[in-house]
Amino acid sequence: MKYIILIVVLASFVEMPGNGKLAAQSQTSTQTPSQSAAGATAVPGDQQNARKARALLDQAVAALGGPAFLNIHDAQEEGRTYSFHHGQPTSNGVLFWRFTEYPDKERIEITKQRDVAYLYVGDKGYELTYKGPHALEKKDLEDYLRHRRFSLETILREWLNDPKVALFYDGNALAGNLPTEQVTLINSKDEAIQLFLDTQTHLPLKKSYTWRDPVDRERNVEEEIYDNYRLVQGVMTAYGFTRYFNGDMQTQRFVNAAHYNAGLNQAMFNPDSRYDPNKPPGKH
Repeated sequence: MKYIILIVVLASFVEMPGNGKLAAQSQTSTQTPSQSAAGATAVPGDQQNARKARALLDQAVAALGGPAFLNIHDAQEEGRTYSFHHGQPTSNGVLFWRFTEYPDKERIEITKQRDVAYLYVGDKGYELTYKGPHALEKKDLEDYLRHRRFSLETILREWLNDPKVALFYDGNALAGNLPTEQVTLINSKDEAIQLFLDTQTHLPLKKSYTWRDPVDRERNVEEEIYDNYRLVQGVMTAYGFTRYFNGDMQTQRFVNAAHYNAGLNQAMFNPDSRYDPNKPPGKH
């Protein structure tokens, strides 16, 4: 049971969505600068391409809620999550309650009794049970921190405002059977991520990025699909989430309810507080 719970929790979360190729490979062509009728030099093709990418990303932020999305301080979700191994389900699903306080605090409670939790604060992670807090294994923590670093929120709230991040418009693409426009972002560490934006709503439908395993040096591709968007407090929220690892479905999450900026009890982010979600406020 513990193995299933670990897979469900550590693989499911961090999100708050591709063809798996590095962004540098997306730069297959640029437009040739041309002269206007008046003789003035036009903007070079690479700059036009970057401006197109930026415009699409700005539309995505606006579609997600604009200021309402950018000003999220904390978020709560509850629902059910499923894990898969080689595309086959490993459980009947686990109830979850997720609490996020940006930029780097997250707590996930699972089981009906909410008596098992996973806590992430900064670069540390813990499993919380009736026995108390236990530090997560290195690999599980590294997986979580990577997912957070490449999360949709981080990309649109941090990468997009970093002048060192390069933007590329890759043209039309499909996310499943839906038409999208693909944009690639590359940061100063040469990490690349592709976003697939709905051509009609401009909402993110898919995210893809590649990383190399530090042990076996094999290249891995992770993809996330976002669907069933609903408006919650001015924020378009994906109630459906699916993650793929090297082409195999890894996790699915279905949200039943979501809330923003309600304020969170800081005790829930202290691994030594013995916070109990089943006790009324003020009784901890």
